[in-house]
Amino acid sequence: MSGLGQRVRNTYASGAPANYVPGLGRGAVGFTTRSDIGPARASMAQDGTQDAPFLPPAGRGAGRGCGVEFPGAGPGPGSSAGRGSGTAGMGGFGREKDENEDFGDYSETNYDEFSGYSSRGLFQDTPYDQDDKEADDIYDQVDERMDSRRKRRRELQQLEELKKARKAIPKISDQFADLKSSLQSMSDAEWEMIPEIGDYSLKYKTNTALQKRNEMFAPVPDSLLEINGAHSMTNVSGTITPAGNGMDTPNGMTSSVMGLAGARGAQLSHKLDKMSDSISGQTVVDPKGYLTDLNSLKLTSDAEIGDIKKARLLLRSVTMTNPKHGPGWIAAARLEEVAGKIVQARKIIAQGCESCSTQEDVWLEAARLQNPENAKTILARAVRHVPKSVKIWLQAAQLENDDELKKLVMRRALEFIPNSVKLWKALIELEDLDGARILLGRAVECVPQAVDLWLALARLETYENAKKTLNKARASIPTEPSIWITAAKLEEAQGENLDMIDRIIQLALKSLQKHQVIMNREMWLKEAEACEQADAPLTCAAIVHASLDVGVDNEDRKRTWMDDAENSINRGALLTAKAIYAAALKVFPGKKSIWLRAVALEKRVQEGKSPEAVEQLLQKAITGCPNAEILWLMAAKEVWINGSVENARLILRQAFSANPNSEAIWLAAVKLEWENDEIDLARALLAKARAQAPSPHVWLKSVLLERECAANREDEESLALEGIELYPDFPKLYMMAGQFYEALDPPNYDNAKKMYREGVQHCPKSIPLWTLSSRLEEKNNGVTKARSVLELARLKNPKNELLWLEAARLEARWDNPKGQETLMAKALQECPDSGILLAESIDIAPRAQQKRASFTALKKKDNDTSVCLSVAKLFWQDRKYSKARKWLERTVQLDPDFGDAWAHYYLFELKHGSKETAEKILKRTVTSDPHHGEKWTSIAKQTQNRRKKAEELVKLVSLTLSFAKQP
Repeated sequence: MSGLGQRVRNTYASGAPANYVPGLGRGAVGFTTRSDIGPARASMAQDGTQDAPFLPPAGRGAGRGCGVEFPGAGPGPGSSAGRGSGTAGMGGFGREKDENEDFGDYSETNYDEFSGYSSRGLFQDTPYDQDDKEADDIYDQVDERMDSRRKRRRELQQLEELKKARKAIPKISDQFADLKSSLQSMSDAEWEMIPEIGDYSLKYKTNTALQKRNEMFAPVPDSLLEINGAHSMTNVSGTITPAGNGMDTPNGMTSSVMGLAGARGAQLSHKLDKMSDSISGQTVVDPKGYLTDLNSLKLTSDAEIGDIKKARLLLRSVTMTNPKHGPGWIAAARLEEVAGKIVQARKIIAQGCESCSTQEDVWLEAARLQNPENAKTILARAVRHVPKSVKIWLQAAQLENDDELKKLVMRRALEFIPNSVKLWKALIELEDLDGARILLGRAVECVPQAVDLWLALARLETYENAKKTLNKARASIPTEPSIWITAAKLEEAQGENLDMIDRIIQLALKSLQKHQVIMNREMWLKEAEACEQADAPLTCAAIVHASLDVGVDNEDRKRTWMDDAENSINRGALLTAKAIYAAALKVFPGKKSIWLRAVALEKRVQEGKSPEAVEQLLQKAITGCPNAEILWLMAAKEVWINGSVENARLILRQAFSANPNSEAIWLAAVKLEWENDEIDLARALLAKARAQAPSPHVWLKSVLLERECAANREDEESLALEGIELYPDFPKLYMMAGQFYEALDPPNYDNAKKMYREGVQHCPKSIPLWTLSSRLEEKNNGVTKARSVLELARLKNPKNELLWLEAARLEARWDNPKGQETLMAKALQECPDSGILLAESIDIAPRAQQKRASFTALKKKDNDTSVCLSVAKLFWQDRKYSKARKWLERTVQLDPDFGDAWAHYYLFELKHGSKETAEKILKRTVTSDPHHGEKWTSIAKQTQNRRKKAEELVKLVSLTLSFAKQP
């Protein structure tokens, strides 16, 4: 009784232990079924109410009295909701549910953190009225407005991300795009050589593996071999019957020995046919190219075989229904040739020759399909049926290997067809000169309308006989202009009676008009250009002079003729253009523009040949246009360059007589004496010019002469001051005066400053004056005063790129990179399309930013010489020499007068090219004769360099470049 009085622990009162799951020990694991979740929500009616309430969860006993009201049915009398479903508790309480209680799905699968339970929201049972719709619309508008913000940026960002993704992982179609484009150039043979695609799928591999596993090999028993040997025995005499027990079945897989031998023979015959030569029948095998030949063999597919069969039936129907139709037989024979049945093709074309014996194409096709010996036989039969066929006779002649046999065949052909030009030409080509002359004499008798034969005979005859031949040809063919042109060429080649050339061409025009032959001006000009190509310039000029008026109105003559000359120059017919200018000057002798064009063309024609021709033309020009100053100056310069100073002086005296008060002629005379070191004569001419034809440039040249002589500086000062008094609006005189005072020893900066100040007051638009004034202030008073001068200049000259450039460089000289950068930014804002500012922005940019600056500059001004030169220097600096050479070449081509580019190009070739390329650049520089460029003008305008030529100047300028100090 020890257990009495002990207190039993109440397990249920202490609570369940941790991690306790009821029923887990006996295997009762909870789960959820579709009946526990319940059906979906009922659809909403238009008034916002549900068509049917939610169905309750179906439990045990469901099926009767579930409390659901279906449309059209109500509860029975005395029925209670839930009665009979097993859900009512004892005494009518416990599991009984109210009809209006919410039966929504509140499981975790139907819960969302943002919207809660989707089936039964907070206001799900309330009706959806107009206010709710208006509120939803407002929210939609707000969402749309928020989405529209930064929409463009977001779309661009998405596009960039897409491009990056495509670049990182491109599509397969993009990877093979270039290969697809190259497929267009593939031939049919290359397409046919592409092998058929195999089945490399997993299914195929699996089936193959299974088949290999199922193939089991075991030794064959001797009894089976004996039975098989007994059945395969063959009795030659046929009198012995194989014994058997009646239970053996002959093997159905035994092949016929004769059939195999026949197949092997056919295959060998096919290979031998492929290896046989089509001409001599000898077997020709190339061991090295044998595999390649095998690859080129055409593999005929089943579809192609079917097409060939259909075409064969169709063409057989054509030849049977219309046997006289030659193309049908040819098509049928070529079909068999394509199918590889050359023997059948020959049989078909032989039938065609019998059915269409008068058609030359059938005979030619039959000859093509045969070897040379059989082809001769076929063509011999052909000429009996078609003796008038030129093609058959020519093909028969080509089959002969000996020229004598070819001549024999063609002579036989000419007996049947004496009027065939092709046969005559083919026979004449095989003859020597004497034989050709004899045959041509006979040919023009048989074919008098053949112009080529007449002209060929004239070329082979002597001068007298050629004239007779051409006269006969003209009588036979009066409507052919080439006969008249050949007669003119004959006279030009003879060189005795050159006046006859113009007369012959004039007669040609009259004769052709008489016989109503229409030839417009363009056709005659083409004939003239052809004569130029044939080295007959006099005939060319005669044709131009005679035909230039054809079809041109008097009002349009000058414009039309200039256009004709330009078109001829563009086609490379310089002599034709020269003749057009000469004919135009006869009609318009006083037109200065025509003379200038003619002189420019004459220099181009006579380049390196005869300078006297240019002098003679200029003499005619000054005679025809005595009041054209430029023609006088060109004539004097041309004579002076050729070394005749006295003739140049004579021309200028004549120019003074025709133009007594011409400033240009006075200055040209001064320059002539100046260049020949006749300083006293030049000074006297300037004094006379100042008295008779005063002008600002005359005073400027006077000051320059005294500055170069440097003998009397007082005369230079007095002339400059006197010129300023007479011409206060001429800025260069102020510059000359200021530079004079700066060059004194010691310098007189006060007077120089006074001159520049007066200059900018009278000439506020002169940018060089403002620049000189700022530099003087910088030298004397520092950067502050210079800045104020440039700021005042920019106020009076807004949007001027040179002033901004000078201001930026001023800051650079005083080691103020921030100020320089600020000014360059302002300058590019005010002058965004300035080439020199964009080039400067590239030059002064940090090394890491120069590439980006060059891209920006090229986007704005890709055809500016300064920008291109800066890009070339950037590549040069980065040691990308090929690109640097490309951009230097582009720069000099854009502007050949840009001296700085030529200096950089010459220095580049000296350092990174060869002596030959450097010499070529030097010659091109002399030919271009540049005159502008910042560094070029600063060197060329120095007094000691004033007389130096371009060849010397380019070398001096190249030495001042920054790259000259680099290795």
